[in-house]
Amino acid sequence: MILPIVAYGDPVLKKVGVDIDKDYPNLDTLLDNMFETMYNASGVGLAAPQIGLAIRLFIVDTTPFSDDEDLTDEEQKALNGFKRVFINATILKEEGDEWAFNEGCLSIPDVREDVFRKPKVTIEYLDENFELHTEVFDGLIARVIQHEYDHIEGVLFTDKLSSLKKRLIKGRLGNISKGKIDVDYRMRFPDQKKKR
Repeated sequence: MILPIVAYGDPVLKKVGVDIDKDYPNLDTLLDNMFETMYNASGVGLAAPQIGLAIRLFIVDTTPFSDDEDLTDEEQKALNGFKRVFINATILKEEGDEWAFNEGCLSIPDVREDVFRKPKVTIEYLDENFELHTEVFDGLIARVIQHEYDHIEGVLFTDKLSSLKKRLIKGRLGNISKGKIDVDYRMRFPDQKKKR
């Protein structure tokens, strides 16, 4: 089932998510719905707060990035088919020199800005079978993981922008929270009662 994505301005996007255990109700269905919702919105990641749940859960599928002709064959191969579920994740380490990448977010449609992040990340997480993993990721995979991880920490990519950039996009963000935007996927707007 395709779920509505929570728009900028909803308080759930600013909450730090809580851990879940393997008895979390209907987790398999929730994961299926999250992947269906993400693919329907042409996303490469989706965190539970974006569908209104303040829990430490996010999903990633970087396959769409593998079509980028500017990437090396090795990078394209790594991105193609990289599909994961991250439960109760903790970033243990971020390393390297920060680099800029033009990021967007399904909760903040039509706003894209350069965000600086470190290129390498070590993360500990549980998969959908509640098996523990500690892995190191780099490049675009690390970037997507960091973006989604921020969601379960109550942080949006717009929080990482300079005060000048924030002022420049303030009106657009206000319009998003009021539903004054055209999107081709279901959204729930905090300052508008009607769902699309």
